[in-house]
Amino acid sequence: MARSPRRQTSPPALASGGLRITPLGGLGEIGRNMTVFEHEGKLLIVDCGVLFPEEHQPGIDVILPDFTSIRDRLKDVVGIVLTHGHEDHIGGVPYLLKERPDIPLIGSQLTLAFITAKLTEHRITPSTVHVEAEDTHKAGPFELEFVAVNHSIPDSLAVAIRTRAGLVLHTGDFKMDQFPLDNRITDLRHFARLGEEGVDLFLTDSTNAEVPGFTTSERELNPAIEKVFATAPKRIIVSSFASHVHRIQQVLDAAHASGRKVAFVGRSMVRNMGIARELGYLKIPRGLIVNFKKLQSMPDNKIALVCTGSQGEPMAALSRMASGTHQIKLDQGDTVLMASSMVPGNENAIYGIINKFTDLGVQVVHKGNANVHVSGHASAGELVYCYNIVRPKHVMPVHGESKHLHANADLAVQTGIPRERVLVAADGTTIDLVNGQAKVSGKVEAGLVYVDGHMIGKVTEETLVERRLLQEGGAVTIVAIVDPDSNTLTEPLEFMTKGFIQDPQIFKGAAEKVKSALAAPNAQKIDDIDELEKLIVDTVSRHLERAYRRAPLITAVVIDA
Repeated sequence: MARSPRRQTSPPALASGGLRITPLGGLGEIGRNMTVFEHEGKLLIVDCGVLFPEEHQPGIDVILPDFTSIRDRLKDVVGIVLTHGHEDHIGGVPYLLKERPDIPLIGSQLTLAFITAKLTEHRITPSTVHVEAEDTHKAGPFELEFVAVNHSIPDSLAVAIRTRAGLVLHTGDFKMDQFPLDNRITDLRHFARLGEEGVDLFLTDSTNAEVPGFTTSERELNPAIEKVFATAPKRIIVSSFASHVHRIQQVLDAAHASGRKVAFVGRSMVRNMGIARELGYLKIPRGLIVNFKKLQSMPDNKIALVCTGSQGEPMAALSRMASGTHQIKLDQGDTVLMASSMVPGNENAIYGIINKFTDLGVQVVHKGNANVHVSGHASAGELVYCYNIVRPKHVMPVHGESKHLHANADLAVQTGIPRERVLVAADGTTIDLVNGQAKVSGKVEAGLVYVDGHMIGKVTEETLVERRLLQEGGAVTIVAIVDPDSNTLTEPLEFMTKGFIQDPQIFKGAAEKVKSALAAPNAQKIDDIDELEKLIVDTVSRHLERAYRRAPLITAVVIDA
């Protein structure tokens, strides 16, 4: 099984007529999906999404793909294909278009509507190209053909990319639900036709590769959702992704059947459901949706709210309800229906919300105790089915953590694809398809780019280490007044702490250690304040870690006497 190189090796110039595939996100993680295709001097991008932060990344809003490797070639980009409208596939588009606003966005109706609304908030008017399943479109040297696939959002597409180097098929996110809510199944006949033509490289969704069998149909959730609406004694609050149109449709149907009125809560939920309704993807009975203010005057057993926050995001509506900081106050007898899966890394935040609601006497219905959510991704049986239909020459698993990529690779090998033709890559790995042969050619920069408020890319891993130290151990600031000629203390050290317990005896010991360190022969030769501050920080750090078994953030300020 071919693997990406361990060391950073810049790829050579692309061979004449070759196609280079560079994933800049989505490999080794769930989210941040973005792949760049290079051919005949032009670039095509498939998806540009975001990754949501985990607990060890405090203060971060979202995480972007790294645009470094294409930044000086943005003029060569002929388009961005958007396979569907989830944030992990479109959330990064505004940040890329801020660098070149006129890059054409190529996608289906709902996908383009969602991204256009998002870009309006960024004051960007995009250039869009509307395509549907079975359509073809030429973007520079790339001939694109679109295939209907079923996912947890309507209008999802796979894309076949034809070049002189060969044919690449990218599934996007997909599954093979045979009874989808919108009756739009994954077009396996189209996959088969492409397979007969000869797929040189097959990029396949890996998210559920470890799950045996076939993913449960969306329709099988109806009884559990209907039971919640039929039995809940008071208000029902449903949390979901703001783009999960299929699940919201099920909730609306259940609410209508039980005689409840519904209000959407949260800007993104209101915006997206308004778009879905206007375009006909969401069927809403007349009078079902009411204004939130009107809902407040209705009996509790006639109320349902649909809000964001299913992943425990601290500023989302559901988290604020759990913390008591939202205008909607939940109490005994209310029911919360969490109608989404847990994104890896968010488990603790979600369980924290469940516990807070439980303490309030709120019943919480979630995937762990009821059949209220199914995945939007193909399980192992579906992936094997696709490999046997397409019979690709090479396979490159995408969209998933490392364990998912390797599990998907193993499935491909089991269907008869030679192990050396299954390419397990990492973000930044370059794969070159030349004369029908695909192989790893090098690696480009593809780090995590953090968005913190209005700052993009300013927060570094070092910044996050400091934030974690503050979060876990507090802060200690040391003020040292030093004789610049002898590097000796002219006044006792002053220690100031935040979130850290100051034991006088231990800090007295730290001061003695600093005094000894400054008296050492090598310290006498230091003539740079930064080096002196580092010496003091290192000395105090070692002492406090031994004494407290904690590592606070330590800062030293040296002042010349």
